[in-house]
Amino acid sequence: MNVEERLEKIESLLVVLVERQQMFEYYSVEQFARIVEREPFTCREWCRHGRIQAEKRLSGRGAHPAWAISHDELLRYQREGLLPATEPG
Repeated sequence: MNVEERLEKIESLLVVLVERQQMFEYYSVEQFARIVEREPFTCREWCRHGRIQAEKRLSGRGAHPAWAISHDELLRYQREGLLPATEPG
């Protein structure tokens, strides 16, 4: 690994640390995924299956509303983990 690659890795880790320190009322799937160190696809599936409590918010981008995950739900997930699975709907 050369110096440039190492600097890029350090920079990406710093972004994660800063985001962990910032508190938002709601997080996007991408923000939530970075905080809990999972892939956004996985977190979207958790939303879809009711494994985490999330709500659809009009994002103004595209035909499909984006998931929004509350800060309280982030804290609940960090303490207790995933909720039991439910049917998507």
